[in-house]
Amino acid sequence: MFFIPGILITIATFPGVIVHELAHQLFCRWYKVPVFKVVYFQMANPAGYVLHEPANNKLQSIMISIGPFFLNTILGALIAFPAAIPVFKFDNGNIADYLLIYLGVSIAMHAFPSRGDAQSLWQSLKESDTSLIAKILGYPVIGLIYAGAIGSFFWLDLAYGIAIAVGLPTLLISLLG
Repeated sequence: MFFIPGILITIATFPGVIVHELAHQLFCRWYKVPVFKVVYFQMANPAGYVLHEPANNKLQSIMISIGPFFLNTILGALIAFPAAIPVFKFDNGNIADYLLIYLGVSIAMHAFPSRGDAQSLWQSLKESDTSLIAKILGYPVIGLIYAGAIGSFFWLDLAYGIAIAVGLPTLLISLLG
């Protein structure tokens, strides 16, 4: 195992950061939660963020926090899938195919919500008006977010991105063809 500074990974996979923040913003819009500021990408920590009003209910807070998991996963797979056929089925991909696979991996590997997302969700759930059902749903989500953050030290995010953008299309191709 070798160490690569996080900022270099962030720069190399900036499309995923942009889509991650776009997902937060999109979920805010879907739930009509006003957004004050969006930074899609910056050369600092955090690489991007969305500042918004508190959601109207705790389920909305959970969904806004985990929105990138859904959007980045789906978009990463959809972008890489057309390139997977020539690259993995016929072994004759071109530069555009490899670019699409890079984009798919980059986007999918930023699907995991960040520790900042977990902290925001934690603050929301510990308020006195939080229902028991929201706590039952929300606290395990926070635990999974932190587990993903720890796993990213061991390249779990990259493994996930490859699984979604390369493994899933390859599996579908082998099942269909």
